[in-house]
Amino acid sequence: MSPDLLCLLIPLLPLIGFVINGLGFRKVPNGLVGPLALAGPVAAFLCVCLLWSAFGVGNEATIKTTLFDWISVGSMPINFSFQVDQLTLLMLTIVTGIGSLIHLYSIGYMHHDAGYGKFMAFLNLFLFFMLLLVLGSNFVVMFIGWEGVGLCSYLLIGFWNTNTSYNNAARKAFVMNRIGDLGFLLGIFTIMGTFGSVEFTDVFEQVVGMDVNAPVVVTITLLLFVGAMGKSAQIPLFTWLPDAMAGPTPVSALIHAATMVTAGIYMVVRSNVLFSLAPITLDIIGGIAIATALLAASIGLLQNDIKKVLAYSTVSQLGYMFLGLAATAYTAGMFHVITHAFFKALLFLGAGSVIHAMSNEQDIRNMGGLRKALPITFWTFLIGTIAIAGIPPFAGFFSKDEILAHVFEHSKVLWALGLLGSAMTSFYMFRLLFLTFFGEFRGTAEQKHHLHESPLSMTLPLMVLAVLSAIGGFMNVPEVLGGASRLAEFMSPLFDQARQANPTLFEANALDHGTELMLMSISAGVALVSAAVAYVMYVRNAAVPQPDSQERSLPQQVVYGKYYIDEFYESLIVRPVRALGDAFYSLGEFAIDAVVGGVAWVVRSTSGQLRRVQNGSIALYVLLMVVSITLLFGLRFFNVPFFHGK
Repeated sequence: MSPDLLCLLIPLLPLIGFVINGLGFRKVPNGLVGPLALAGPVAAFLCVCLLWSAFGVGNEATIKTTLFDWISVGSMPINFSFQVDQLTLLMLTIVTGIGSLIHLYSIGYMHHDAGYGKFMAFLNLFLFFMLLLVLGSNFVVMFIGWEGVGLCSYLLIGFWNTNTSYNNAARKAFVMNRIGDLGFLLGIFTIMGTFGSVEFTDVFEQVVGMDVNAPVVVTITLLLFVGAMGKSAQIPLFTWLPDAMAGPTPVSALIHAATMVTAGIYMVVRSNVLFSLAPITLDIIGGIAIATALLAASIGLLQNDIKKVLAYSTVSQLGYMFLGLAATAYTAGMFHVITHAFFKALLFLGAGSVIHAMSNEQDIRNMGGLRKALPITFWTFLIGTIAIAGIPPFAGFFSKDEILAHVFEHSKVLWALGLLGSAMTSFYMFRLLFLTFFGEFRGTAEQKHHLHESPLSMTLPLMVLAVLSAIGGFMNVPEVLGGASRLAEFMSPLFDQARQANPTLFEANALDHGTELMLMSISAGVALVSAAVAYVMYVRNAAVPQPDSQERSLPQQVVYGKYYIDEFYESLIVRPVRALGDAFYSLGEFAIDAVVGGVAWVVRSTSGQLRRVQNGSIALYVLLMVVSITLLFGLRFFNVPFFHGK
């Protein structure tokens, strides 16, 4: 099968599943809905596997497929075309692979839901747009996929639309993403005006010869990063992501693990030439990234909703990814995207298994002792927790350590702050694990009676993801541990133009093996100590977070209240904008009523006067006729110009 055909089939197959289930979700039998929806992602994953045969370590081959000539802006053509290189292949593998597992999980999790067919159709559509985003060979095709996943996130987050709070969460996600998307769109317009093209290859070739920190490059990269802030939930556009937990758990896994939230990371890595020529932008990204990582991690320390803890964990981990990109560790950032896809999908799906067993209970204060009733969920969740905590030799250790090592080369302060965030991550994740699976059961007798392990359609993806979370880090083992950094070698051709454009940025002194081992030991030691502290507090001392009705200290209340950022946005932005909108509405309503009412009054008054002429009196009609004839003859007699054709 030709690479061009494979490129076409990869997004087309999930789209076919959407069309079948989307148009016939009321007619397709429930037994066929799941297999039809699952077939598209699985077939797309197999097509991606076939595409890998065209690539190898160090291979610079790029497959480019033009489907049709799409738009012409003056002399600038914009083609609907796809591009496949090393970065595309990695993202395609993650999206289709993890997406297939989430589709399989959804069959067991959602098959009793009344909107099962519609839900599976939306999942397929989401995957189609994400694949379009990844495959696009230019910024415009990428933007179509970018907007498409935003639309699908709105549909999926608010899927249970009879609940007003869920609808509000979906609307919040949609609006906040549109704010970021405006920045992305302005960046694309600036690229078009500066380079006369939106094709990645054309733009990046022209960028290479430009000056470092050229104003136009800084402007473009800042605008693109605004778009990334919205999709990848960085300060200040991050509050939508925790609220996105309103959607069904498979949606949370799909959005948080392998697709939507990593779109911003992918876009920055794809545009690495532009960002490498704008160190000022990279410094700004680094500051926002570490602030996001620490803020979200600190909020996660006191959250009691199992999905909210994982949501703030995702925001924090995205901060780490951007921190790596800010240190020009593009490979390390993508490495963490991959490992994060493994263990975060595992953790969210594991949380869904717990919620399923607990009859939709999400408060970890009402759980406890579940490891015996849910053994597969427990052991897989444990693996995911160890991986995200950065404990060797699981996947998260290698990717997080690589980011911190590169950050250490650039800034010791940022490294120390990153280490603090890593300690908090380990603590709140083990806190979540211990409160959920250890100690005595704290739920109701009814919940305890119905405790059971999830069906195979749900536990099989957990087991696959657990294996990937355990061994996934070995794809890029550093030389100091006897590895060959295969992922870095594979991705190296992607950054040749960036090295050529700004070689000094890539000349940071490499760490010696002794320093590298020391940093690894500190990172792993911090994670283990935090896990031990959580064990002492929540297992040995059997502490349980206090109910919401009890008073907390001021610092605890501030953190538990998520620093009141949502309330701040509500007071500073939402209410003034709503008040302004109400004022314009009232003004417009008054103006429209005045115009419409005025016209009605004129018509009513005039018609009232004219109505008197039509009163049915024959004498009046004869009088008017005589007066009119007399008037016409009089005007003609006095040579009025109108009667002479003048």
